[in-house]
Amino acid sequence: MADAADLLSRIRVNGAVPRHVAIIMDGNGRWARERMLPRPAGHRSGMKSVRAVVEGALEAGVEVLSLFAFSQENWQRPPGEVDALMSLLEEYIQKEADELEEQGVQVRMLGELDRLTPPAFSAVDRVMKQTAHNSTLRLNLFISYGARAELTRAARLLAEDVAAGRLTPAQVDDAAFEAKLFTAGCPDPDLLIRTSGEQRISNFLLWQVAYTELVISDVLWPDFSRRELYEAIAEYQNRDRRFGRVRP
Repeated sequence: MADAADLLSRIRVNGAVPRHVAIIMDGNGRWARERMLPRPAGHRSGMKSVRAVVEGALEAGVEVLSLFAFSQENWQRPPGEVDALMSLLEEYIQKEADELEEQGVQVRMLGELDRLTPPAFSAVDRVMKQTAHNSTLRLNLFISYGARAELTRAARLLAEDVAAGRLTPAQVDDAAFEAKLFTAGCPDPDLLIRTSGEQRISNFLLWQVAYTELVISDVLWPDFSRRELYEAIAEYQNRDRRFGRVRP
């Protein structure tokens, strides 16, 4: 089995590195259960995988990395687990903010951020301002996010523009709609990775992944490393992306 360094060399030789990689980070709870640990222990262990994929994306030359960290549906989990997740978000930002800034990473938190606890919101706001000038890698962390809610929000904002006379109905096209999404200004994901072997999108980036290549990894998120990231990128490089067209 090739190690991470060999895979990275192969990726660089093959070219065609995906500009935008998105990851559904799944399996923290299962990882903890297999070890007879509380679920928050799985979330905490998953923090090291976040660091690994950020560093791996930087080394591979990825421009945008999007991580699905906390869905709107996750608010329905037991209060103790939600509190632990909010605390881990604060802890991650406190530990990683300075290094992310030094590495040239621009951090963007996307979702219904007004639902965050005040300390978590303050930490989120701080790291976004601290890294706003960076451009080597854009790191999108989706917090309190749901794709259906994002699409509904975009439709509502467009309807408000039409009602106010800022747009005519004829001007509502793909570009106008995309401009109202949380990801406005970002290229659509080229590659979507889902960990833990589950084969579903889970209400993540429904508009943006229309032509995205999907790679399912059986590895639980806390065990996901640079090697698994590079394996997914190498698989992406072997795909024939036609976007609904036929090759001449």
